[in-house]
Amino acid sequence: MKPKGLVREWANSLIFAVVAATLLRWSAVEAYTIPSESMENSLMVGDYLFVSKLHYGPITPQTPLQVPLTHQTLWEKGPQSYSDLIQLPTFRFPGFSSVQRNDIVVFHVPHEQQRPADVRTNLIKRCIAVAGDTLAIRHGEVFLNGQPGAVAGHPQTTYFLEVAAPNDEIVAALHAQGVVDYREPDGIPRVSANPATGKPGFVISCPAEVAAYFRRQPYAKSFTVVQYPMQLFPDAADFDVSQAASATPNQWQLDDYGPLPVPKKGQSITLTPANAAVYYKIVSQYEHNIGITWKDGMIQQNGQPLTRYTIKQNYYFMMGDNRHNSEDSRFWGFVPEDHIVGKAIFVWLSIDPYADFLHKVRWSRLFHSIS
Repeated sequence: MKPKGLVREWANSLIFAVVAATLLRWSAVEAYTIPSESMENSLMVGDYLFVSKLHYGPITPQTPLQVPLTHQTLWEKGPQSYSDLIQLPTFRFPGFSSVQRNDIVVFHVPHEQQRPADVRTNLIKRCIAVAGDTLAIRHGEVFLNGQPGAVAGHPQTTYFLEVAAPNDEIVAALHAQGVVDYREPDGIPRVSANPATGKPGFVISCPAEVAAYFRRQPYAKSFTVVQYPMQLFPDAADFDVSQAASATPNQWQLDDYGPLPVPKKGQSITLTPANAAVYYKIVSQYEHNIGITWKDGMIQQNGQPLTRYTIKQNYYFMMGDNRHNSEDSRFWGFVPEDHIVGKAIFVWLSIDPYADFLHKVRWSRLFHSIS
């Protein structure tokens, strides 16, 4: 028998490694990095983490024509790495558990209609409410089914710290308390004006214990929550896709939101102008119905108002822990179950983008479990 040549041996080894890595990435665990501050301080920019597919069960590919070990492009800002000529029905294998409240979850962003579901951008947020819950937020506090909800992690709020005279001592205090402004190239918060009074100060995002520290400081003339008036879901019924809007606006805001029921598989909904916007994307996009349009504040099917609908899968409400710096379910609505990728389990490496070379690695976060 003729022995294999060196090139063939290397080729076989490479093929085996790619196949094995692809199967492992699909079925068990995948590595991710945190590029934005939407989950701080629970997850930090520069965290590298592993996400378990086994917890909720791996899901079969919808888009099989894809270069192995890629997601949307061959490399960052490179050519597309997949073809949508073939689209398959998906099936989720059994997992260890279902999505639970307070799980930190990776999922495909629901509103990227230009791509197949399994190659949409991946997001990571905390599951605040599961299918069947009714969610409300009152003055920043989460309520589930009428009761205060126990939210894990270290939620952050954005405040304006008004001071008489900004100085280096205050900037040093912000740095010492872990306050970072990712809009600035060096991460240091810059002096700005209070929109309400015109007085100088700093816009900072921080958890409750850091906020309490700054309230006690003699240089703090005022310390107030920054308000961000905007149109949220379901008033904007179809975020980034169409102009569909609720016929009866709720005018909810980031810290005062709901009550909003989270749809559950098998639930039968009576559709009216008061609630149709809540279910429009479910009926028109996520559950693959045909002939769906939006007209006069109601969902239409084949040109006729749809007055009753039965939900085909479970949905979840996701929020970032950095409450005022997170584009999440408050903007674009529910996450369908078939968009769920996996559960974040631990940080294996963490790099501080603003530290010097000797302090680049956040050693305390290495192999840090995520909760």
